[in-house]
Amino acid sequence: MAQKPSIPKGTRDFSPIEVAKRNYIFSTIRQVFETYGFQPIETPSFENSETLMGKYGEEGDRLIFKILNSGDYLNKVDNTLLQAKDSLKVTSKISEKALRYDLTVPFARYVVQHQNEIEFPFKRYQMQPVWRADRPQKGRFREFYQCDADVVGSKSLWQEIEFVQLYDAVFSKLNLPGTTIKLNNRKILAGIAEIIGAADKLIDFTVALDKLDKIGADGVAKEMTEKGISIEAIEKVKPLFSFQGSNQEKLNQLQSLLAESTEGTKGVEELRFVVDNVEKFGLESANLVIDVTLARGLNYYTGAIYEVSAPESVNMGSVGGGGRYDDLTGIFGLNDMSGVGISFGLDRIYLVLEELNLFTDLELPKPKVLFINFGDAEAAFCMKALVELRKNNIKSELYPDSAKLKKQMNYANKREIPYVVMVGADEIEKNVYTLKNMQSGEQQVCSLKELVRITAQL
Repeated sequence: MAQKPSIPKGTRDFSPIEVAKRNYIFSTIRQVFETYGFQPIETPSFENSETLMGKYGEEGDRLIFKILNSGDYLNKVDNTLLQAKDSLKVTSKISEKALRYDLTVPFARYVVQHQNEIEFPFKRYQMQPVWRADRPQKGRFREFYQCDADVVGSKSLWQEIEFVQLYDAVFSKLNLPGTTIKLNNRKILAGIAEIIGAADKLIDFTVALDKLDKIGADGVAKEMTEKGISIEAIEKVKPLFSFQGSNQEKLNQLQSLLAESTEGTKGVEELRFVVDNVEKFGLESANLVIDVTLARGLNYYTGAIYEVSAPESVNMGSVGGGGRYDDLTGIFGLNDMSGVGISFGLDRIYLVLEELNLFTDLELPKPKVLFINFGDAEAAFCMKALVELRKNNIKSELYPDSAKLKKQMNYANKREIPYVVMVGADEIEKNVYTLKNMQSGEQQVCSLKELVRITAQL
């Protein structure tokens, strides 16, 4: 008995209607990216391991899918190493490549590798799949698409403002109201760590803080304690777990709190510039909220941090995120190349739109015209018309088999094809086509030229 086929956990197949819905999201995001001046690039699905490892923190490194070397990959591994069963050391010997974890690090590699071909500041967008060895759950997959936009070669805070506006523009075009754009600044987090005496534990501090919405205040405190952050320091930071007020009130509180930290004060100034200007120009549908617990556990962020939450009516979590990275290209040898970027999580956006029933007006791609197949001679006559229709960008197809008429008509009905063309001996003799409206049942006989003209207007 043949084994029942399956796919790996955390991956999915997509039906034609699902692909159509996903393409609708892709095209909407792509249109806004290009409206804002971004250019498309693509990078390989996998990179050299050394390109990816060490860029996402300890937790991120564990989630990177490693690719085994081809051939007898164990042959060159020392027996002593194998017997020690040290998986990390063995992995470095048997795997030299890995599936990309995100699009930002490969982009940084791209910039360094192609720096002599690029005009800076360089605005690029990229819409490709990424892979993470995470535990699958609702809205979290092992293979998923990211839609990124980044600018490198400029330290201007106007880019941060434009990215807030870009998020708002995309969700407005998707008719998705109620999204919340959370904003913070990594310098503020560094300032907080400094004033509570945990500056040397900044990464541990931010990684734990970033989990507040998942594990709660007690869970964050427990993780910070386990990472060696003192109880006294944790008590100082606890008021931030329930930071309240308007954006301006939060900015004023932060300015007072971080007055003795140069780094923290700079972060407040940057955040105030972005918030003030976003509020000045306004947003169409999204809400901008300062969230001082927003950390995003990626080591390369140095300034603004973004995270976009779905409407509260949908239990989905973030549908986008990003931030500024002042020297990500430095790890590849190109120093002082500041960048900032954001990402849309296409798969989660899809689930949100589906749950809110916002795909109702979307139609599955289908032909306008189906040619009925009564046999080879009739099919050959129909093919002449098909060639002309397709030259005029009229979606059309020929039923491949000379099946019973009822079966072919049912096919047209199920695919909601609005018109069928029927050709028999009489039509061939007179060099005409019979066009039938599947909704009204009306039929008309027309020449090939008339057929092209009529179907072009449908």
